[in-house]
Amino acid sequence: MRWFKRNKIKICLGLILVLAVFLRFWRLDQNPPSLNWDEVSHGYNAYSILKTGTDEWGVRWPLIFRAYGDYKLPVYIYVTALSEAIFGVNGFAVRFPSALAGVLSVLLTYFLVKKLCQNLISKDLNILISLIAGFFLAISPWHIFLSRPAFEANLASFLVIAGIYFFLVGLKKKWLLSLGILFLGLAVHTYNSARVFVPLILITLILIHYSSVMEWVRVRKKEAVLAGLVLALFFIPLIISFAFPQGWARYKWVGILDQGAINRINMARGNSALPKPLPRLIYNKATYFTLAFAKNYFSNFSPRYLFLKGGSNYQYNIPGQGVIYPVQAPLILLGFYYLFKNWRKKESKLILFWWLLAVVPAAATQENPHVLRTILVLPMPQVLAALGIWQFLQWTRRIRWAKWAGGIIYGLVLVILFWRFWHTYFDFYRKNYSWSWQYGYQQVADYVQRHYNEYDQIFMTKKYGEPHEFLLFYLKWDPQKYQKDPNLKRYFRTDWYWVDSFDKFVFVNDWEIVKNVKCQMLNAKCLLITSPGNYPEVLPAGGQDWKKIETINFLDNKPAFEILAR
Repeated sequence: MRWFKRNKIKICLGLILVLAVFLRFWRLDQNPPSLNWDEVSHGYNAYSILKTGTDEWGVRWPLIFRAYGDYKLPVYIYVTALSEAIFGVNGFAVRFPSALAGVLSVLLTYFLVKKLCQNLISKDLNILISLIAGFFLAISPWHIFLSRPAFEANLASFLVIAGIYFFLVGLKKKWLLSLGILFLGLAVHTYNSARVFVPLILITLILIHYSSVMEWVRVRKKEAVLAGLVLALFFIPLIISFAFPQGWARYKWVGILDQGAINRINMARGNSALPKPLPRLIYNKATYFTLAFAKNYFSNFSPRYLFLKGGSNYQYNIPGQGVIYPVQAPLILLGFYYLFKNWRKKESKLILFWWLLAVVPAAATQENPHVLRTILVLPMPQVLAALGIWQFLQWTRRIRWAKWAGGIIYGLVLVILFWRFWHTYFDFYRKNYSWSWQYGYQQVADYVQRHYNEYDQIFMTKKYGEPHEFLLFYLKWDPQKYQKDPNLKRYFRTDWYWVDSFDKFVFVNDWEIVKNVKCQMLNAKCLLITSPGNYPEVLPAGGQDWKKIETINFLDNKPAFEILAR
């Protein structure tokens, strides 16, 4: 019993971490139900780096990966290369860095809250609130959902939490501030939202702790030089990257001011009855961006989005369920109340500005509110909910029955909501939304691998997106062989790199299959992998007679691919 009392904090933290590990690693390679095209792109480029030191395009040790023309940031891919060196080239290895980052985020949330609240709450209750914040993040639908797929955003979230924690601790302890800047520097080369958020939060940290930072620079000159070098090492390349198209490639796809927006501006000017030059002053890029940004920004604070319905992208949350448990809404409001009551404290300012600034990158893009692009908000909702519990305890400190009754009722409701999320995620969601994860490609690759030597030519539909990348990854295709393949046909069109063929594989637009798919060689054996019902009919003499030999279904038993041979 004495041992337990002495180690109860470590035991509680350990149990929370065990729970976090289970929720993020259990059946990791099975749910989400399959790797999507970004995940296999990470996986194959990491494999190529591991084997050859180049990406799939033959570029040696790139700082930005061209991939499909979306120019992926490098950190997750290099970390995945290490993961594949340990676990092999498979789905678990690709998702391992994200899942591990999710667990470490839970651990760091405990230490971060303990640091933030040391001047807000008494020592014993500070530890309790820190444990509660870590527990809330461990069971968070938002965090669990984004920790399991291979999302660069989740790794960036961990790096940001680590960076801010070590920055704060480093103001008092030797060398750790430089470590904090190192983590923040890695974050800006991991996920695009971090490229906006990290400079903003770094400036905020310096302003909030200005006197402490200046004193640190004065007293610790060698450490200050090191911190400056680390800052330059990571942030100068970030600034330089914006001078090249690759640095803006992703934003061109998702930014507010796309060609459609410009067309709407011109149409509004043309339809306006106002006298010149008012239409030009009212309808322009600046006003359009400002209004769209404001609308997007506040939509990410919508209670309907946060607590009830979630976002619209099925890869980022369960449709129709919020990303925060509804029962946590009152606690978050109490947490905000506590912050404003203690507004003069530096920690209160940092918690508030963390959430406010983390939404900025998403607000400058389309499709808001957006679950993934605002992941850097975490773990602030959970921290505020934990502070809300502290405020509740303050109000009920003399009413013991209310404290216990409230805790029991709240705990039961939270358990019910968590079980609903977890059961839905592993049952209903996995079964009914496997199509949104491009399910079926691994089964196709398995079939091709078993029968590869039986066919002279293999045709495959492009309907579900980037079939070549799935084959490269699942077949563990030799990167050097792929790069030097005489049958490799890829080209740039509409801001995207397309692959039409390599080796004996030919990739065809779905609407062209019926008329254009024909074996090119006399007496050749050909395989056709197409969408359901989309294949040439049995033709008369002289035609090509395709016979269906297998169907691959989504997990809801609806057909995904049909395989035919001749």
